[in-house]
Amino acid sequence: MKIQDFLDHHGIEGNPFAEEDAQNDTVFKRVCLESTFHPAWDKVYGNPDDPSTAIVFGEKGSGKTALKLQMVRQFEKHGEEHPGRKTFVVLYDDFNPFLDRFLDRVGPRRPVERTLAQWRLWDHIDAILAIGTTQLVTALIDGGGRDRPRLSPPQARDLALLAACYDQSTGETFPSRWARLRRLSGYSLLRTAWKPALGVAAVALVLLALAGSARTGTGWSGIVPPGAPWWVPLAFVAAAWVPWLVGRARGWWTARQVVRSMRTGNRTVGQLAQALSRMPAADLAGQPLPRHARSDDRYELLAKFQGVLGALGHSGMVVIIDRVDEPHAINGQAERMRLLVWPLLDNKFLKSPGLGFKLLLPDELYRFIEREDEQFNQRARLDKQNLVPGLEWTGETLYDIASQRVQAAGRRSPPATLAELFDPALDRRRLIDGLRTLRVPRNLFKFLHRLLVAHCHSHTAEQPVWTIPVELFERELAVFRRDQDAFDRGLAPR
Repeated sequence: MKIQDFLDHHGIEGNPFAEEDAQNDTVFKRVCLESTFHPAWDKVYGNPDDPSTAIVFGEKGSGKTALKLQMVRQFEKHGEEHPGRKTFVVLYDDFNPFLDRFLDRVGPRRPVERTLAQWRLWDHIDAILAIGTTQLVTALIDGGGRDRPRLSPPQARDLALLAACYDQSTGETFPSRWARLRRLSGYSLLRTAWKPALGVAAVALVLLALAGSARTGTGWSGIVPPGAPWWVPLAFVAAAWVPWLVGRARGWWTARQVVRSMRTGNRTVGQLAQALSRMPAADLAGQPLPRHARSDDRYELLAKFQGVLGALGHSGMVVIIDRVDEPHAINGQAERMRLLVWPLLDNKFLKSPGLGFKLLLPDELYRFIEREDEQFNQRARLDKQNLVPGLEWTGETLYDIASQRVQAAGRRSPPATLAELFDPALDRRRLIDGLRTLRVPRNLFKFLHRLLVAHCHSHTAEQPVWTIPVELFERELAVFRRDQDAFDRGLAPR
């Protein structure tokens, strides 16, 4: 007996329990994305007009990624309904490129734990600014000037400075992308154009003088007295190029400091030096740059980024942090996750005005928090961060989720319900109690998929049985719970 035959009999199109990851779950994206929320949703999502921080701990499969996708969708809807009060969302959920660069620069031949112990808050801010700046610049450039940003001169300078340091797009070369951004934002470099023009004019003047001297024999065409040493015109040309050379040297030195300090960046010294040397010295004087190993400059750059966002119609900014257990360098190890996440738990940072953080963390990290000392608690102030210690699901909620998925995949009217798939002898209360032991949605989907497979494999196509018997439900549930317990103890895969 085929699973699809069983589902077709109940008017269900496709297996609603085949996918286990919300990222690739078409049923979830089509139906549950805007209709099925965890009871802690309001506390986690907050108010998009005044973004707040929330820290959520949950075991694997409890719905953290689903929460992320739902928050992104709700922030998008809020922006569509209120164009002047949009929320800029930064998805900080792919740590691999940042960690790889960090490990290569800080300790390529040292143990990962020792190197990660040097990860600091400013490394996180650099990574967040890189994602956000790249996302913003791409949106502006892809707009093709249709929605030309209205930025004040200081804001245009801030955007150009942020793009010079943090834009990490690989879609085109950095010089061409930076030039397009400057034109869109209205940031002009004419104030520094005189430096190379002065040098070129000096060379042209000397060449003209040489040509005149060759024709008339009157020395350097009156520029210098006849018989003057040969190095005089060279000195004249060199003096004309001094302002340009000084600017290049200043830009190179600053770029070298920035690249050395930004341990998660991919900008080269040459690329950054070319951009900084073209910006007027007055524009860079007193401006924060990530040239030192400290957080103060990054806080100011973050504020500048928020100022640019505000001018573009974004009233707030939200950073969603997820999948901290998945990078290659972390490999699911709790201690490595702690070294990566703990620098973020700083009350000053998490309570930045107009900025909200949504930390979706594995439950293994909550055990570390329970063992932390008073100093950590005073710095993190988790009592102010909308803490959700665990994404817990009741049996009733899991039953509703499964039933909604069955109905979403239904193609008849009225659609089938979850209870219709089981023998009427299976009491609904017993069904709900059995689902409660699965704890999280991912286990629920795995179990129901395994149950469907076991039932269909137990019957032939000539003698089909269209409901799942009580005995099979109890037997498969006991086996699944045993496997689940073994997996929780690290003894076997599930």
